[in-house]
Amino acid sequence: MNPGTGKYERLLERCAKLDPIPTAVAHPCEQTALAGALEAAQKGLITPILVGPASKITAIAKSSGIDLHEAQIVDTPHSQASAVKAVELVRQGCAELLMKGSLHTDELLGAVVARETGLRTGRRISHVFIMDVPTYHKVLIVTDAAINIAPALEDKVDICQNAIDLAISLGLESPKIAILAAVETVTSKMPATIDAAALCKMAERGQIKGGILDGPLAFDNAISKQAAEIKGIRSAVAGDPDILLVPDLEAGNMLAKQLSFLANADSAGLVLGARVPIILTSRADSVRSRIASCAVAVLAAHARRESLKVRDE
Repeated sequence: MNPGTGKYERLLERCAKLDPIPTAVAHPCEQTALAGALEAAQKGLITPILVGPASKITAIAKSSGIDLHEAQIVDTPHSQASAVKAVELVRQGCAELLMKGSLHTDELLGAVVARETGLRTGRRISHVFIMDVPTYHKVLIVTDAAINIAPALEDKVDICQNAIDLAISLGLESPKIAILAAVETVTSKMPATIDAAALCKMAERGQIKGGILDGPLAFDNAISKQAAEIKGIRSAVAGDPDILLVPDLEAGNMLAKQLSFLANADSAGLVLGARVPIILTSRADSVRSRIASCAVAVLAAHARRESLKVRDE
């Protein structure tokens, strides 16, 4: 995998002066999940609250040589109870981030979207991959490649706004969003191109705020300014996007995995649109990717703190 280009490390540098964020870790009952949470704690990113069967967590720590660092453990009987309790800790204000342990993603998100007890907001929940692609000059956000299968136009508005808000919390003033399709022209034969054109007009009218949108753009025109110029596309986004908004989950999932396996990209994962950011990690993730996921979430959580402070004032 990618040994490091410095892009993720710059995110960690931004976290260096920030306080660690209390984080409910749902069911860290596997060595990688437990180690990932505690590594993030050692780097001063989070203060983990380990939610799961206490005996199992301590047994895994002992057998793996993991020092629990006197981490708080909230005892639960099984993974479903862990998800519910972790969400409850966020609702109670005990935690400002939620982190997936070794339970299934669907199990965790089921507790998140529960109507009465979950973490819903007015926004649609969406996923972002924050990717360090060695052949690209900055961190690249790909959305949505994990949650929304075939998003309608209104869903894409929220997916786009979630990603813009995250990019701003990472320090970007006006993130650039390339709305991907197979072609760069608008045609009724390809609904993704109609959606792209509508999203750009919605941004002009203030329905999407904070970003610079362009689309439809084919992938080559989005990533390469030269390719765009050859086709006569004049764009502030082409060749320099911060965010790639994909037409559907299948396209996004393939794109993210191609970047990982063909371009040796590292990918950090977050779920946005809930009351707090949700850190999604996989057993296949490198240590670097897991730490980057936490770093991005911490920056988003601190941005949320600042927005709440401004609102209360």
